[in-house]
Amino acid sequence: MSTYKHLSFNERKTVEELLDEGKSLAKIAKRLGRGRSTVSREILRNSRAKQTGAVGQPFNNCRNRMSCAAYRLCKKEECRKQCCKGCKACFRLCPDFVREGCMKLSSPSYVCNGCGSRHKCTLEKFIYTATEAQRTYENTLSISREGFATTVSELKRIDGIISPLLKQGQSINMVMANHKDEIMLDEKTIRNYINAGLFKAEKMDLLNTVKMRPRRKKQDVKVERACRDGRTYRDFLDFMEKHPDTPVVQMDTVIGTVGADEPVLLTIHFVEAELMLAFRREANTARSVIDVFDNLQVLLGYDAFRKLFPLILCDNGAENSAPSRIETDADGVLRTKVFYADPGAPYQRGAQENNHSLIRRAIPKGTSLKPYSQQDINLLMNHINSYTRKKLNQRSAFDVFSLLHNPSLLELLGIVKIEPDEVTLNPSLFKK
Repeated sequence: MSTYKHLSFNERKTVEELLDEGKSLAKIAKRLGRGRSTVSREILRNSRAKQTGAVGQPFNNCRNRMSCAAYRLCKKEECRKQCCKGCKACFRLCPDFVREGCMKLSSPSYVCNGCGSRHKCTLEKFIYTATEAQRTYENTLSISREGFATTVSELKRIDGIISPLLKQGQSINMVMANHKDEIMLDEKTIRNYINAGLFKAEKMDLLNTVKMRPRRKKQDVKVERACRDGRTYRDFLDFMEKHPDTPVVQMDTVIGTVGADEPVLLTIHFVEAELMLAFRREANTARSVIDVFDNLQVLLGYDAFRKLFPLILCDNGAENSAPSRIETDADGVLRTKVFYADPGAPYQRGAQENNHSLIRRAIPKGTSLKPYSQQDINLLMNHINSYTRKKLNQRSAFDVFSLLHNPSLLELLGIVKIEPDEVTLNPSLFKK
């Protein structure tokens, strides 16, 4: 039996080769001298979704693809193909689309490597490769040491003691001296929590902050070490398989100029309607993301918030590493579910990535966001959400959202429709 706890790259190569040969998990485990559960976890953790089609057919995971008679939903002049037979875009626009996943993926070996039907299957595939598995392992090994060794509820409890006193002008030393038995942490740890944006108190609330020389910016760290447990992209697909009618909301960060004191945007994209919100944040921290959702719940009310945000799909940035605090409100009541896309797989949130290109028309990449107020960002979102799109059947995101939800929500969110001839998506928008 192997004495190593983690699989080596050579062992992962063996797993890939045996999967390609169609070997069972038991045989793979025997070859490696490992437990069957070790091999099973390795495959489930490190297989990646691939949206590839079959020979002569594009990717299509609609359950109705074999019997569908729809034609040219994409409305492209050059497309002369039946929607589900050859067009790459039509099935994504079809109102009758029902996602189908391969049932074989729910049982060992959980991947498509050795499947004899792989070359003629147009469904989403899960593939295990040693190179990607090793890269994911090395990345996970690195970031797994970055999170804070405390629970979300404990952070909230300590925050409730420390932040109000710091905002009154007290020093960390004074707070610790009078509440040592309640806090049970050292001063350096408390300062690290504040610097990471985990408390309501900010760095500027600390005495002598202005006098201190700026220090070299440290790499952002995760808040919850196990934030991805039960929230991976595969977990997301499993959830959608059981709840196919659940609207998906995608979340991401748009960075202007890279820097410790540079503001960023949090973008929230409603996939169904293609509508996008954007919020200016002074720092790219987990605390600032939590504040956005807390403020949205106060603005919309619990019921409307839960209806608009039943599920959130985001990337793996440190600013998104406090999912428990996004999923529950200040009273601990569940309000949404958070899932993570795979690292290095922007196509899994392609709808939002496409919308970001509209932001870049008005605020080019690399441009500092400091000159832009939230009012400026709201103006830009109004123009983007009023932009007429082919994929929405020549409607704007504003129009589609109004059909799917109560129009009064748009008013609450500060979204106003811009007349088509007035829509401007370049830097001149901010000079009007």
